[in-house]
Formats: sequence, structure tokens, C-alpha cells
Amino acid sequence: MKKTAIITGASRGIGNAIALQLGKDGFNIVLFATSPEASCNSLEKFKKERIDYIYVRGNLALHEDRMRLVNEAVMHFGGIHVLVNNAGVAPLARADLLEMTEESFDRVIGINTKGNMFVTQVVVKQMLKQPVEDGKRGTIVNISSCSAEVSSPNRGEYCVSKAGVSMLTKLYADRLASESIFVHEVRPGVIATDMTSTVQAKYDDLIARGEFPIARWGTPEDVALVVSAFCSDKFKYTTGNYIDVDGGFHIRHL
Repeated sequence: MKKTAIITGASRGIGNAIALQLGKDGFNIVLFATSPEASCNSLEKFKKERIDYIYVRGNLALHEDRMRLVNEAVMHFGGIHVLVNNAGVAPLARADLLEMTEESFDRVIGINTKGNMFVTQVVVKQMLKQPVEDGKRGTIVNISSCSAEVSSPNRGEYCVSKAGVSMLTKLYADRLASESIFVHEVRPGVIATDMTSTVQAKYDDLIARGEFPIARWGTPEDVALVVSAFCSDKFKYTTGNYIDVDGGFHIRHL
């Protein structure tokens, strides 16, 4: 039976590239996003590749939308075999740590960390109803960020939210290994998306100064290919780990 992958935050950028790649890999695709389906200009690519997909609109921060996502995936495709937790938001305004508002903190944590925690919970409960096939019942991939480790005091809520995602990776990996559900994490660095377009000059300068050993911007496709590998059957003795997709930015050097 053809397997099914849910990708959150899938209407554009990294999430959309992941969804397209997994579709090419042979998965049924469930795209979950806050924007209406009509505004997702990339869906023609899915049709051209003859990818079986559904588009579910909702807010990851809302319990009822998370439940509806899982119900629609199961109703259309019969099960869920992969969850890619990609959905995330940046602060609406960058502010010094001493000026950060509780409202901004709650919004970012509510989507990036709480949403991740509880959509994983409900998806896992569905996965546990399904059989183990060839040593694996399911795969979960969390898209966190280099900001899980790198301090940015002008967007502290984002850093905290992604550090939380890293711990969720470990927690779920620990809890689910005995259930043959494997959990992985991908930490993108500077990737060319809408989120980074507002600070392009800053990152252009860092690249020009040699802060990135691989001296270019990353692409959503760079991230998608790593997720594709995790979702294959090539990582059956690996769980709770992460891969940096950051051009080597994590390397400390003199």
C-alpha cells in the first residue's frame, strides 16, 4: 500500500519543497497550511508530477484543526506513515530581549513548539493503530533551526521555540523507539525563503565574510533532500538525532 506523509506549513518555502520531494518519492501527500488552497501557486507542480495529494487548511495552534488534519488524512488515504513538523512563524517584529512582549512569546511558542508537540501526539496515536512494516511503523521529522543553538537576542522567542523542538525530538524519539516510530530533526541555517527575505542584506554580508564554509544561501530543496533520506527505509537504527543543513555554519573555527 502506498504510504502517506503529512507536511505542516506546506504551502510555500521549505514545507512545500519537502512535500514535493516526498511526493516524487512515492508518498501520498497531505499539505497543511493556514492559507487558502487557491493561493498556493505551487500545486500545479504536484499535478504535473501526478502526486496524489490533499490540501487541508488550518491553524496548528488550534486543537480542533489538528484533529481535523489527522481525520482528513486517514479518511482520504487510510493511514499516516510520515509526519514532517515544518510549520513555524517568526516574531511579527524583532525586538530586544528586554522589550519582548508576552503576546509575541505566546504566539511563537504556541505554533512552533506547542503545535508541534500536540500534532505529533495525535498523529502518533493514529500510527499506533497501524502495523509495523519491515521494521518501521512511522517516521517523524522535526524542522527546527540553527537557532535552537545560536543566540539571537532580538528574536529570543523564536530561539526558545526551536530549542523546544529539539527537546521534543529527543522526548518523542525516546518514547517511541519501542513502537518502531523513529524521530529525527533537521536544523536549517540560512535558507532562501520568505522568512529570510527581509534580512537578505545581513546574510549576504555574513556569507561574503566567510561565516559559512559552503559560501552560498541554502535552498528549500537542500532541506527537502535530507528529509527525504530520513523518510526512506535507510535509517532504521537511528533516532533522536539531528542534521545541520547550514553550509557548515555550525563548525567553530578560528
